[in-house]
Amino acid sequence: MTFVRTRLALDRMTEGQVLLVKLRGEEPRQNVPRTATEQGHAVLGQREMPDGSLQVRIRKGGG
Repeated sequence: MTFVRTRLALDRMTEGQVLLVKLRGEEPRQNVPRTATEQGHAVLGQREMPDGSLQVRIRKGGG
């Protein structure tokens, strides 16, 4: 479900824009960056946050 929301946000963006996603839980942490890359987007970075979440920066690709 988390990637569905991420994908909807990416669909509304133009190529080259950057999306900041906050992830909680092990499954989204693994699946969102992997699936974004598979769909032609670039994962620019990941950062552990003090609250235990993971922030992921994704640049929308042309895919």
